[in-house]
Amino acid sequence: MKLKAIGIANKSQSGKILDVYFPIIETEMMSINFQVPEITNHLQEVVEVEWIKSELNDGVSDPISAYLKLQLLSNKFVLPNSINLNGLFNALPNIAWTNNGPIAADEIDEILHNSKITKNNLHIRSLDKFPCMTDYVIPKNVRIADATRVRLGAYLSEGTTVMHEGFVNFNAGTLGKAMIEGRISSGVVVGNNSDIGGGSSTMGTLSGGNETKISIGENCLLGANAGIGISLGDNCTVEAGLYLTAGTKIHLMDQNSKKFEIVKAREISGKSNLLFLRDSLSGKVLAKRNSKKSLLNTELHNND
Repeated sequence: MKLKAIGIANKSQSGKILDVYFPIIETEMMSINFQVPEITNHLQEVVEVEWIKSELNDGVSDPISAYLKLQLLSNKFVLPNSINLNGLFNALPNIAWTNNGPIAADEIDEILHNSKITKNNLHIRSLDKFPCMTDYVIPKNVRIADATRVRLGAYLSEGTTVMHEGFVNFNAGTLGKAMIEGRISSGVVVGNNSDIGGGSSTMGTLSGGNETKISIGENCLLGANAGIGISLGDNCTVEAGLYLTAGTKIHLMDQNSKKFEIVKAREISGKSNLLFLRDSLSGKVLAKRNSKKSLLNTELHNND
């Protein structure tokens, strides 16, 4: 695959690149092609990138490559976990994201002061290395109730609905229609027709020493305030309030004998057709065959 991209970079007063918006991205398979206007602002410049496929496997070395890779993800040119993002945090500057665009963190004090004593029209939304996705990419047939909770680099498939408390990190997202009311951490992917319940969470790979990529299959339900540190196969349900870490001791029911075998959760990571719940009397975590199929409300995911 050959890739060509043209972007518009915003710069700080000292000339450092803050962010890059790519209106033109072209590969053999897909393309985005908006007109690039003539740049007259001295705080902007046009940048051009040409890569071959192998360069997607190179680490991130600067803001230009960082923003291109993040926009490749959010524009769905590439899948989560399919390109090298090593070095991303070091390459991205910390930025004050405002209604007037990005401003370098070390320049915001004076600009904010001037705003307060003049028009008082500067609004700072966040102070972070990552902007929200919708400042750069508007995914088709997707609803996002609070755009600040979806970072650039998120991958959202058509039919996805992200409710107000839902959060989707970069290099993570949905592979089909999904209801997101909880947290999809970096590196986590969610399959078609799955529901991530309110207050629920998925264990990512950015901190805490977890190196295993977590995934959720199709037709799954992660209950409200539940969490997982293992992968779920297809047709799985985790009851509300139950957090499964890799070392959680689980009483796994044999479908034939109806007897239970004690296993660690990591041993059944990725298995399909399981219902995880906690016995309300003994407190034991159980796993049984899941006889119910999770179904999304089709009206909530018709996002035309």
